[in-house]
Amino acid sequence: QVQLVESGGGSVQAGGSLRLSCAASEDTYSTMGWFRQGPGNEREGIAAIVAGYVTLYADSVKGRFTISQDNAKKMVYLQMNSLKPEDSGTYYCAAVRLWLWSAGLSPSRYTVWGQGTQVTVSS
Repeated sequence: QVQLVESGGGSVQAGGSLRLSCAASEDTYSTMGWFRQGPGNEREGIAAIVAGYVTLYADSVKGRFTISQDNAKKMVYLQMNSLKPEDSGTYYCAAVRLWLWSAGLSPSRYTVWGQGTQVTVSS
């Protein structure tokens, strides 16, 4: 069972940047994703990386967020720039042993989840 641990959350002013990290206990996943859940909202897909090179982004974060991974370190990152108050929420890392070429932003397709890290963006 793959275990995921997120880190890097925090509080930042609008326009600022944060880098989230996700440490995986194994490197046998095929797709890794980042998801966000605000108070009273459903969990939404933000970014995903498939087979280590195909990236998917939600329209709301395109051009501002970048997902990347380092297989040697079993790490996945989410660089978040130009943050907005609406980016606030709990961010989760997730993994699945499937290539989700077009469904990488669908939370229901993932089988392993981290515990989440909080991001707060103030205006």
